Amino acid sequence: KESTLHLVLRLRGGHCQVPCGIFDDPAMIAELKEACATIRKAMAQITELSAAPPSAANFNQMTRWVMTKEEHCGRIIAKVSEYCLCQRVKVELYKDAEEYKEALRLHHELMQAAMKAKQTVDPAGADALEHALSHVAAQYTKA
Repeated sequence: KESTLHLVLRLRGGHCQVPCGIFDDPAMIAELKEACATIRKAMAQITELSAAPPSAANFNQMTRWVMTKEEHCGRIIAKVSEYCLCQRVKVELYKDAEEYKEALRLHHELMQAAMKAKQTVDPAGADALEHALSHVAAQYTKA
C-alpha cells in the first residue's frame, strides 16, 4: 500500500510520463545549462573557501556549496534519464541505428560527466560537463 509521501515523491520534479506529449526542449536545455553554471560556481566557491583560514563559518558555507554541487549534478542526471532518455530519445526519430546509438552515447556521456563533477572541484570537471551538454543540446536544436 502506498502512502501519500510515496505519491508526492514520485510526482516531484515536474514533467509527467503519462505520456502527455507536452515537451519544452529549450527550457530543459536552459535548465541543464543553469545547473552547469551553478556547479562551476560551487567548485570555485569551495576552492576559495578551502584556501581561507579555517573557521566554523567557512566550514558551514563550504558544506553548503558541496551540497549545492551534489544537488545540481543529481538534477542533471535525473533530467537526462527521466526526460531525455525515457521520453525524447526514441529509435524511430533517428535515420538509422548508428545515429540512435550515438544519441544514447552522448546522453550517457553527459550523465557520466555530471557524476564525475560530483567528485571534483577542478574546473576541468565543469568544462567536461559543459562540453558534454553542448553535444546533447545539439540533439534538441536540430532544424
